[in-house]
Amino acid sequence: MFPVRPGMAAIGGIGGQAARPRTVLHDPKQKVLRAGHFFPLSPLKQTQISRVCASRPLISVNVGETHYDDMHPSRSLEGRKMLSKISLIAMAALLAVPCGAAHAQRGDAPKYAAKVPPAVKTPDTVRTRIGTLKFSDGMPDEKTVRLVYDQLDFSRGVETFMAGMPAASVFAVCEGVDKAGVKRNEVIGMTEDLMDARSLFLTPNATTVYVFACVDLKGGPIVVHVPPNVLGPVDDAYFRYVTDVGMTGPDQGKGGKYLFVPPGYTGNLPSDGYFIVKSRTNSNLIFFRAFVQGGDVQGAVRGVKSSANIYPLAAAEKPPAPKFKNISGLQINTVHANNFDFYEELNKVVQNEPADFVEPETVGLFASIGIKKGKPFAPDARMKRILTDAVAVGNATARAILFASRDERTKFYPDRQWYTAFIGGRYDFLEAGERMLDARTLFHYYATGITPAMAQSKPGSGSAYAVAARDAKGRYLDGGKTYKVTLPGPVPAGQFWSFTVYDNQHRSMLETDQKTAGLDSNQSGIKKNSDGSVNVWFGPKPPRGQENNWVQTMPGKGWSTLLRLYAPLEPWFNKTWKPGDIELVE
Repeated sequence: MFPVRPGMAAIGGIGGQAARPRTVLHDPKQKVLRAGHFFPLSPLKQTQISRVCASRPLISVNVGETHYDDMHPSRSLEGRKMLSKISLIAMAALLAVPCGAAHAQRGDAPKYAAKVPPAVKTPDTVRTRIGTLKFSDGMPDEKTVRLVYDQLDFSRGVETFMAGMPAASVFAVCEGVDKAGVKRNEVIGMTEDLMDARSLFLTPNATTVYVFACVDLKGGPIVVHVPPNVLGPVDDAYFRYVTDVGMTGPDQGKGGKYLFVPPGYTGNLPSDGYFIVKSRTNSNLIFFRAFVQGGDVQGAVRGVKSSANIYPLAAAEKPPAPKFKNISGLQINTVHANNFDFYEELNKVVQNEPADFVEPETVGLFASIGIKKGKPFAPDARMKRILTDAVAVGNATARAILFASRDERTKFYPDRQWYTAFIGGRYDFLEAGERMLDARTLFHYYATGITPAMAQSKPGSGSAYAVAARDAKGRYLDGGKTYKVTLPGPVPAGQFWSFTVYDNQHRSMLETDQKTAGLDSNQSGIKKNSDGSVNVWFGPKPPRGQENNWVQTMPGKGWSTLLRLYAPLEPWFNKTWKPGDIELVE
């Protein structure tokens, strides 16, 4: 209780229980009454109305030294009349007052008061990039709830695109070659006439015989015969490294039989005669190169066909005859979608794999937008609209990371535009406990195949790769203009070097009238300067006399290029040699 001036009454409350927002009432004399305000009540010498936070309001009145309340209506006629007179107005006003408000209005602190830091509190109004968020004592209103859930679903859709890209990429490769006749567990695909722009693959080259095989282990272990003198990785359904085959694999370039075992397999396995490989996933991509010696492409093809095969372990006692499919020149696509179809592709991966084929956090991310093992992916109209926006932003983000990276580690040289697509040199994209998320996105948006061997190159072996998407002044490369790049001599490549140009849209070979979409130092007729350097020209038409040093580009199309050094030498590693920037020829 607290005293008021004689002839006045007060409406207030005590306790700490929240109630409904306050309201404004009027008495019969049109006096505005608010909770905690005084109002005329002349018959009372000293009056106060209070409320307690219990099962129901308690109206109490003090008349002089006598106390009346609605729990004790028999005290006196005067008290009953007083309560009758004010109870209706007082009750309505009191019900509109939060129990804790009276303390604030009286200036009193609750007995058990905390010192609440401002940073803990939520303001009633917060202006954000998604709109104005409104709260009532921390409780979000309906519009705010809609805004934040739309934002949550959108942001998780974007993150699903970034995190799901490795899985969608493997799926796209295996689905694409399967449609071309390279059936899982049955057929081996090859670019018997090398690669050209009609087949969409992420950043391939036209100097190597590529060999593909996709295995699906749901039905049990699969045997793959790997031929001698090849090189390449096996990656699982999330594009994680499983093993190498060939020169960097357990067969050490001699060839051999690999037995791929599904996750959780408990059956009997042969005790010898195989390189046994256990995978975390059902789907696995085998992707290796057969090297061309002395320009003899068909010799490399014959070497593969003489010993490669794929079949179930159940057929090991009487293996089927090997089947091969030449995919050179076929118009096929092995690049994942960048629209809503992306989520459909990812869902197919999730349904085909064990529920824990990726880390629980990633499983939860996919599930949060409706991609969940054993459940149909069926977003409603609202969710489909949000995911359509999310994949567009995710795709734009991947393109920014690839072509306009803000990570200084991508740069090979501080004064050049050349950069790496393999930040950190780690096949698992780990550094000091950190998963380098943007590094993973950059790589998988631009390339196919991951292996530790990519980071184990040493002078005289392996390969080195440098990307350029801008000219010397930092402008994107324009297929309608002519450019020149100079490779200082001698070029530090123990075997050979090459340029290949790629379409900015699909990141596969640029579609031109040149089959190779590039050139390499093994080609005859390439001109060298007197100091051993080489000028290479890019443009719609070759400069006069430079036809052999020219790579065709197309008006209206942007492009990027990869400089490859095969068996790079020490000047590449210590950076005493560096290629010139690509310069616009005015």
